Amino acid sequence: MSYRLGVDVGGTFTDLLLIDEVSGQTHRAKVPSTPGDPSIAVLNGIELLTRRASIDPSEVTQVMHGTTVATNAVLEGKGARVGLVVTEGYRQILQVARSFVPGGLAGWIVWPKPEPLARLEDTIEIKGRIDARGQVIRPLDHVALRRELEDLGARGIEALTISLMNSFTNDEHEIAVARLAEEILGDIPISLSSRILPEIKEYERTLTTVANSYVRPRASQYLRNLATELSQLTPGARLHILRSDGGLMGTEVASAAPVNMLMSGPAGGVSGAVWIASQAGYKDLLTFDMGGTSTDVALVQQAIPKVGRETSVGDLTIRASSIDVRTVGAGGGSIAHVPALTKALRVGPQSAGADPGPAAYGRGGTEPTVTDANMVLGYLPSGLLDGEMKLDGEAARRSIEPLAEALGIEVERAAAGVIDIVNENMFGALRLVSVQQGYDPRDFALVAFGGAGPLHANALGRLMGSWPVIVPPSPGVLCAFGDATTRLRSESSHTYIRRFSEVSSAQVVAELEALRAEAAAELTGQGVAEAEQEIGYSVDVRYHGQGFEVTVDVDASMLTEQLLDATRVRFEAEHERLFTFALDQECELVHLRAIAQGARPTVAALQIETGDEDASSAVIATKEIYVEGERAVAHVYARGQLKANNRIVGPAIISEMDSTTLVLPAHEARVDVFGNLIINPMTDPKRLS
Repeated sequence: MSYRLGVDVGGTFTDLLLIDEVSGQTHRAKVPSTPGDPSIAVLNGIELLTRRASIDPSEVTQVMHGTTVATNAVLEGKGARVGLVVTEGYRQILQVARSFVPGGLAGWIVWPKPEPLARLEDTIEIKGRIDARGQVIRPLDHVALRRELEDLGARGIEALTISLMNSFTNDEHEIAVARLAEEILGDIPISLSSRILPEIKEYERTLTTVANSYVRPRASQYLRNLATELSQLTPGARLHILRSDGGLMGTEVASAAPVNMLMSGPAGGVSGAVWIASQAGYKDLLTFDMGGTSTDVALVQQAIPKVGRETSVGDLTIRASSIDVRTVGAGGGSIAHVPALTKALRVGPQSAGADPGPAAYGRGGTEPTVTDANMVLGYLPSGLLDGEMKLDGEAARRSIEPLAEALGIEVERAAAGVIDIVNENMFGALRLVSVQQGYDPRDFALVAFGGAGPLHANALGRLMGSWPVIVPPSPGVLCAFGDATTRLRSESSHTYIRRFSEVSSAQVVAELEALRAEAAAELTGQGVAEAEQEIGYSVDVRYHGQGFEVTVDVDASMLTEQLLDATRVRFEAEHERLFTFALDQECELVHLRAIAQGARPTVAALQIETGDEDASSAVIATKEIYVEGERAVAHVYARGQLKANNRIVGPAIISEMDSTTLVLPAHEARVDVFGNLIINPMTDPKRLS
């Protein structure tokens, strides 16, 4: 037998999901993360999971891993010391940057400008120049270059970025500099902008390549260590890493270009949500992933996640394809407080994390968190992870009491206030990916997952008007499920600035075909035959004279003599959706892109036993909870005992190993054949179950 293993490392827990590739049967585990060395939790989880499932680790043939190691290096400022080689005259390219200041009125007064990832003293200029057409107009000065590189090496740099003007049209000089740097600097990793981002806009290209160098030593060391440990624990298993755009890449590719996995973790959840919801017949989705530290949201249309051309992590925004995920500091561990000055309740973005965690975890935490508020309101059981992790209700209540005293209200009202505020924070994030992008959230179902997501899902569905709310089975490990069910992906792109009147459709098709061959070759090198590959295309288009572009998807059926006409139609429709207008002006191509993907994994969706509307056989307890400003009695259901067609009327709590779902009053949850909870407002709230 063979198994696929999905692994997702979060800030609080590491989730693992094992899938039998023949039967589709799944096994899951959730273990505390080990921030000092994330691989420890991964290995601990694999040993626990295979032991529970009575599976020999050697039967695991593929490991798909979503990791935050590159993300954390940026957020924590613990990346490598990067040396930067630029064209003469561009030494301060990172310091000049773009003239954008976040925040509202007078934001520039209080905004501390982030320090560049490569220091000015570690930046050298070289004599040599290539023009915008790729012609060498000034040869390299190798003597001066050698001297500059020797000085740079003496400063103790740990990685090197080479980003020269117009190298996206001709990489001759970057390659020459890299060869000399290898001779002088030894084994330090070298990143070339012509390989990482062969596109126009020298600042974005330089910043993205510097970011790659910044995280590369830490990420590649982690991947090497993990691959070595896995080869001993699961010999023969092939390790793949989840990309920010929702695809997979091999460890060699990931080690060379870790900038493509900065949003690796959130991408897994979106992929898993798409797979689960598609089985249930829903393709237009808002995904809502609430963990212990943060919440990630995204929009999916026709089962295809929106992929953006920028990736943002903290203050860093780079040009790298990623699923358009928005993140807010709102999770189960988000800390609530009442500032002395305003006396107004605030929640997050500070988090109690995994250590010590919320007060309810009983690990020494004392500050009030969202998890503690849910505990006080009666929504959580006495233990998590099938009782392996006990919860301390008294400690949770003690943590909320100072909030209640500061606000002059009872403890339950203070806890309810914490929940209301964190819900509003997540509501704002969902609006960013829907309303502010020109989409009506009422046209989308809301898929909730993550350990804390199902507790807040019903309330978010009501705020957004997004129905139904879908809670998949094992929502706490859905990111790991997404890792296990995604596929290999490769992307190739380059700048191609041409007005539509200056080029023919046949010429553009030829350029796209060349990019397809490059992307396909990378996948072939990772063991995916060309016959098994699926190819997609996109182009960045703007009106001539505009300073920004809009990405337009290109179907294979469009690769004809009518390509430019069809592209213009799509561009103008997208421009009008985003900005409410289109212009009678000539269009211009900016970038061309080809995406190759491997075959989809053949994982069967398990169906559960069928029953009728009566879910009483799954009731395991009755308890008093505080909901919508008053106390109420709620049934507690064991999710594993529910059957297809069961109907649960709120207020109700549905408990399982890795998560808890809250159904609000005047709402109902129905169970579909795949075990999903489908939550909707009741048309007749007085009807009894």
